[in-house]
Amino acid sequence: MALTLPASDPLWIDCSSSKRYRFNDDHPFHPIRLRLTEELLAASGAWDESRLWKPDTSIPHEQLEEIHRSDYLRAVRELSKPNPSQEAIDQAPRYGLEADGDTPYFPGMHEASAAVVQGSLAAAEAVMTGRALHALHLGGGLHHSFPDRASGFCVYNDAAAAIRWMNKEYGAKVLYIDTDVHHGDGVQWCFYTDPDVFTFSIHETGKFLFPGTGFANERGVNSGYGACLNVPLEPYTEDDSWLACFSEALEVVMRSFKPDVIVSQHGCDAHALDPLAHIHCSMKIYREIPRIIHRLAHEYADGRWVALGGGGYEHWQVVPRAWALLWLEMCDHPLLAEIDSSPSGGPLPADWPKLDSPRRPSELPGNWLDDTGLWTPMPRRSEIAAKNKEVLDIALQHLG
Repeated sequence: MALTLPASDPLWIDCSSSKRYRFNDDHPFHPIRLRLTEELLAASGAWDESRLWKPDTSIPHEQLEEIHRSDYLRAVRELSKPNPSQEAIDQAPRYGLEADGDTPYFPGMHEASAAVVQGSLAAAEAVMTGRALHALHLGGGLHHSFPDRASGFCVYNDAAAAIRWMNKEYGAKVLYIDTDVHHGDGVQWCFYTDPDVFTFSIHETGKFLFPGTGFANERGVNSGYGACLNVPLEPYTEDDSWLACFSEALEVVMRSFKPDVIVSQHGCDAHALDPLAHIHCSMKIYREIPRIIHRLAHEYADGRWVALGGGGYEHWQVVPRAWALLWLEMCDHPLLAEIDSSPSGGPLPADWPKLDSPRRPSELPGNWLDDTGLWTPMPRRSEIAAKNKEVLDIALQHLG
């Protein structure tokens, strides 16, 4: 694992092991997203094997035990067998792993889930040891898992494990930024009493969307009060309102908390085409999110930035573009100048994607960004924006 790269070069954490995290072919959380992203970057000339880092393949038992209860870990291991015992199957609903639920158990689940955790730990180690200023693990970002149960497609909470490791090993103050359309509940509750871990989640309001939490009055408790910020947005929020809320909130958090390192979760399901939510944003926010975080990481955290994947269920039209834009920003890739010079972002590579699948749409996007001029404007645009601003002001009250 010795590296010759200068610390300024970002690392891409190899996702080969994380791709084993696969419930079934019909499940919305599918590793095809990772392969399509890699293909897009390769076709764009932005795939550099020298930046690929293969994480340790051993199971990080100690880090899993820091986050998850021992009985839950035993249940996951038992349900991961090709033929789980009847007792384990009967207990599966208790641990959020129903065969017909959102997070069904599958053969090899423990090993695949542990590999996701190991990838995010590798990204954290790369940044904290100075091997790289920035590290990306797109296989990670499973933010809904709890100490005692799976939830929302998430078995083990890799983000929480990486944060806990950085805090414990380095005494680092960690800012966790979650831009998934679903509230980052598992990470929030894990650190709800911890003043050294700030959790910031911007998401569709839990009044209408899973997991039903993440309201502005969730601010931490005891010594952790004030180290938690939620910005719940109205359904059908569009780019300008989303970005205004995100930018203002994050600037306030940075000035207030002054983190040593940033961990960001890049679920890209706030896009209008995503089938599992109601936010109506375009690719514009997925160009701007990493740009904003990148700048603030250098202003406040000496550049230390760990980025993870997350949700996103429009596998072909949205996720590859969003995640490719994230990596291009982390690399300061020259292609960004071309993307930023055109309202459409310029054309995608003509030979992308190469992957053939019966689920491949008949039409795929031709450009990096969306032409929102062709979209029907939301009739309640001004009302939605005003409501979001009202909620943002309430959310920020405790940060001054």
